[in-house]
Amino acid sequence: MKIPPFVLASASPARRRLLQTVGIEPIVRASDFDESQIELSEPAELVKTLADYKAQTVAPQFESALIMGCDSVLSINGEIYGKPADFSEAIARWQIMQGNFGDLYTGHALIDHNQNRTLVKSQVTRVYFAEMSEKAIKAYVATGEPLKCAGAFAIEGFGSFFVEKIEGCHSNVIGLSLPLLRHMLEELGYDVTDFWQQ
Repeated sequence: MKIPPFVLASASPARRRLLQTVGIEPIVRASDFDESQIELSEPAELVKTLADYKAQTVAPQFESALIMGCDSVLSINGEIYGKPADFSEAIARWQIMQGNFGDLYTGHALIDHNQNRTLVKSQVTRVYFAEMSEKAIKAYVATGEPLKCAGAFAIEGFGSFFVEKIEGCHSNVIGLSLPLLRHMLEELGYDVTDFWQQ
């Protein structure tokens, strides 16, 4: 089977770096899909639906490709959180998160043009946050990092100082579960190592 190009339908630099770290150099095409038009209260369904829409939005740009769409949210005490809108929202969010835990859901949609197949799955990782002072919260938010991330933190950045532990897939917290991607590729008949040579 001919190995198609791997397309990442996401503007996330963290997802791109994650793929590059494991030998996949993706073609990046941000979907610019308007997430506000999707309203679902169940986090796993929400991220799967958004990931699928993002991949479907980019798919017509390619004749032969594997297109991966992703979306992440953090759920705390039954509330779903995406990227904070501004600094004050990020501070308020961290006041809830500190000393607490949340479930980070990432939806993964993989469209294979060659086989006319689409797989849509989700992964969840539990994240435990450190107890933090107001000073630490404000200093972290002032870095600007929380405004770029679902859940208002980046485990691969400054935010790693304030994550006590995680239960589940580490890369899922960065925005793309590598084990789940491997399983999805295998389900479509590919070996992840096929994409190292591209």
